[in-house]
Amino acid sequence: MARRTIGDIEKIWSNVEGVKKLSDRVVGLGPFGIGLDGLLTWIPVVGTAYSVGTAGWLLLQAARVRASPGTVVRMLGYLGLDSAITAVGEVPFLDFVPSVADILVRGHLMAAKALQRDIESTHWVEASERDARASGEHERHLATLRNEPKLRRIVYLHD
Repeated sequence: MARRTIGDIEKIWSNVEGVKKLSDRVVGLGPFGIGLDGLLTWIPVVGTAYSVGTAGWLLLQAARVRASPGTVVRMLGYLGLDSAITAVGEVPFLDFVPSVADILVRGHLMAAKALQRDIESTHWVEASERDARASGEHERHLATLRNEPKLRRIVYLHD
């Protein structure tokens, strides 16, 4: 596996931002928005495929940035609810209620925000933990973690 860089993490954050807007805010109506997730729900099978595919992609990005277990669980909850609402729309005579609910429940948006918060609260280090400990840099990273209130964890990108 290729070593990740901080630039890779920033690119993932940016890509997640794009999916957040595409899924839940293509058309903005004041504080509200409708995205592809809500619009495609009205098309049988296509909406479900988009919702589940996007959920899978967001979870893959969480794995790529080594998101914390708590963030992944939160994302699974948001995305599971969103995908379940979309899938109920495949049942004949029940398709109207989930279509409306899918516009209101913005699971992709909430999961993307959770992932972005996790990325922002992580101190990223382009080294392995073993090398950082051997050189004494690990202590400096721990000091950074203690001095920055928004940071919650350290991730060594070369481990």
